[in-house]
Amino acid sequence: MIDVSGLTKHYGSYVAVENVSFRVAPGEIVGFLGPNGAGKSTTLRMLAGYLGPTAGTVRLAGFDMAEEPVRAKQQLGYMPESGALYPEMRVVEYLRHRAALKGLERGARSEAVARCMEQARIADVALVRIGELSKGYRQRVALADALVADPPVLVLDEPTAGMDPNQIRDVRDLLRSVAPKKAVLLSTHILGEVDAVCTRVIVLAKGRVVAEGPLEELTRRRGARSLVVRVRGEEDAIRAAATRFSDAASFTVELAVAPGERKLSVQWREAEGGARADELTERLVAALVGAQLGVRAVSEVGAGEGADLEEAFAALTKGGDA
Repeated sequence: MIDVSGLTKHYGSYVAVENVSFRVAPGEIVGFLGPNGAGKSTTLRMLAGYLGPTAGTVRLAGFDMAEEPVRAKQQLGYMPESGALYPEMRVVEYLRHRAALKGLERGARSEAVARCMEQARIADVALVRIGELSKGYRQRVALADALVADPPVLVLDEPTAGMDPNQIRDVRDLLRSVAPKKAVLLSTHILGEVDAVCTRVIVLAKGRVVAEGPLEELTRRRGARSLVVRVRGEEDAIRAAATRFSDAASFTVELAVAPGERKLSVQWREAEGGARADELTERLVAALVGAQLGVRAVSEVGAGEGADLEEAFAALTKGGDA
């Protein structure tokens, strides 16, 4: 339903998005994650046809955004991070106006507006001017706007920003209710939202996709792991041995816990096809012993099956813009 291939956006010499590809099928709610500056909003604007790509293609429900932009946009309900609502219009007036702009026939508009207001739970403010609404209610109006034409594709950028916990739960319920018939791409900084409603995740960092897959697989394979080794020896020698052990692991040497002994902490993430925990442990111990350092104890903390989405996100996007 959403098919993005090789999507790239350059601003002069600055690369905002580079070779991004992914698909979202009907019935899926896919989380679109990344730190600030990762290229998420740029990607979503290209997907919605608001911004032309430097390279790559976007197809929505089979329609190419570059070759058939009108037909492609008719398949899409897009909720930008900062929706351009008309504050002087009443909620129902605004949604009728948007329904007309989206091509709904006059006889179908009232029913469509009533439906989307019910879905977004804003029927109680139908006659209120948008400018008088709270931030959370304005977000709900923007969500109703995305739903009014009942499109097969939904792209939502921070849909729950400014909402209270009850409103957030309402949005979760709404997404679950519409998901069986739609392809939904959800961009958010609230990782709890992804945990609650998404079954698959795409992670962007520095304009590139760094991970994609089911939520359980992402947290299992990309979870941050930590190995703690009590070592006897000089700090510089321990650092040198750890550096030779793996340039993919980040490590810190903490203060001595006993005379002549230090605690070495090594963090890494388990990528698909990467070394297993026991293999890394053996390699580290061999590197320390080979440097004639005394290994007193080895223990593993955090990790693997117990890793949560926050740990996986931090591990995947470490070093990206924040």
